[in-house]
Amino acid sequence: MGVFAGKPALVLGLGVDLIEIERIKGALEAKSGRRFEQRVYTEGEIAYCRSKADPYPHFAARFAAKEAAMKAFGSGWTAEVFWKGIEVWNNEKGKPFLKFNGKTAELAKNIGAGGAEVSLAHDRSQAVAVALLLAPAGGNSDSGQK
Repeated sequence: MGVFAGKPALVLGLGVDLIEIERIKGALEAKSGRRFEQRVYTEGEIAYCRSKADPYPHFAARFAAKEAAMKAFGSGWTAEVFWKGIEVWNNEKGKPFLKFNGKTAELAKNIGAGGAEVSLAHDRSQAVAVALLLAPAGGNSDSGQK
């Protein structure tokens, strides 16, 4: 059991992802880089990353967060769990959080997920993210087995 929004929560899924920053930099700087950027990241994520002196660690951390969230759903990339269906934001204190959009948000609701937690980190060469998909304790969760 964990805590979400200050209340007890059940962990429905856990995902982790590690990525080389150079791999994301290469994808973004490639001839098809703009297409990759538009397919994977939301406009808000792009604006956030591009506002940084070195945007590539931030793009890589968000990519890792999306991959980790997909793993937390237990599905990987699908029609319901897709790149832009998972969005990484930061609160007013800078803490990252996940927002689910479209079919991904519908799936989260259907499996009883009340939210998610995410942690991001990066150094000069790698970015990592851990994502937890959470349900309120005592809620109608089926541990994601729908």
